[in-house]
Amino acid sequence: MEFIDLKAQYAASRETINARIQAVLDHGQYILGPEVAELEARLADYTGARHCITVASGTEALLIALMALGIRPGDEVITTPFSFIATAEVIVLLGATPVFVDIDPATCNIAPGLIEERITPRTRAIMPVSLYGQPADMDEINAIATRHGLAVIEDAAQSFGATYRGRQSCNLSTVGCTSFFPSKPLGCYGDGGALFTSDDAIAAAAREIRVHGQSRRYVHTRVGVGGRMDTLQCAIVLAKLDRFDWELAQRQRVADGYEALLSGRVQLVGQARDRSSAHAQYTVVVEERERVQAQLQAAGIPTAVHYPVPMHLQPAYAHLSSADACPVASGMAARVLSLPMGPYLDDAGTRRVAQTLLQSLRIPVPTSAAASDAAPAASTVTASAATA
Repeated sequence: MEFIDLKAQYAASRETINARIQAVLDHGQYILGPEVAELEARLADYTGARHCITVASGTEALLIALMALGIRPGDEVITTPFSFIATAEVIVLLGATPVFVDIDPATCNIAPGLIEERITPRTRAIMPVSLYGQPADMDEINAIATRHGLAVIEDAAQSFGATYRGRQSCNLSTVGCTSFFPSKPLGCYGDGGALFTSDDAIAAAAREIRVHGQSRRYVHTRVGVGGRMDTLQCAIVLAKLDRFDWELAQRQRVADGYEALLSGRVQLVGQARDRSSAHAQYTVVVEERERVQAQLQAAGIPTAVHYPVPMHLQPAYAHLSSADACPVASGMAARVLSLPMGPYLDDAGTRRVAQTLLQSLRIPVPTSAAASDAAPAASTVTASAATA
């Protein structure tokens, strides 16, 4: 079993992916070729945002968003301590200061009720992360931002395809940023990302920043970066878009299978009823994590930890706040465990993971689950449960 089965995903779309790649090889426009504009139009349409600007990575999307908003040294950006390091990294790279606000223990997303007390005259933006694929409490966060005249950047690196109160992630705030890293719900075969906004001025700035601040060839009206997403990666994402909604439905099937076996027995990261998740990860909360991981590994079941050290405790960022500043994030970092997840994990595989987890926790396996596991799998998908 693999943690994420990218091999099965490629096999299912092999002809479409290969044809898209070949088309780029044939026309030879590897930078800003026609597939770039095509992908941007399709992604903008998918989210409902007026503009989509593809960029070199999810990290680059966050950096360009901050630059387009004019974030500079001395500014503060409020964010979560419980995410991949890129969220804080881009703030620091611009000379600004990340201000960490603790998380909601139910969802592991930033706790909106704690944000307002951390706002100062130097605060310029709020950057919530839609962790594990589930959007943060965006309406509450947007309302706080409006009261204080702040921008909101949704770090949606894990949540493209998720919805919040009927609206698409990446189109829930001033700017939305996502990643097409291969393991994301919608991934390419290298690095890639996108920035979304309905603000014309921010979009124009972002388009210039991603090509070294050029307003036209060799005329640099602002400081920029080399932040373009290459044409081949755009072509791959275009090919994968054809099956994306089906894959989201299959991820939900896997999540439902886990929940049916684990809910009430194992602490799960909560799913709010007013939103959906892209299920970039399926995460549980356990004690004795290393022992549980070792038992699952011995049974041939890979796991991962997202994330073992919260950002406010990372050596490069520890000077920004006290070690006890975000106790919920620190507690969750010691206990979260992500299970295999993906559209090509079949129902038998889901049951095996859940049953092995319960056994490792010394929790009785539901009788119905054990019986169904003995029978032939009645999966809605026929693919190996295996990838990188």
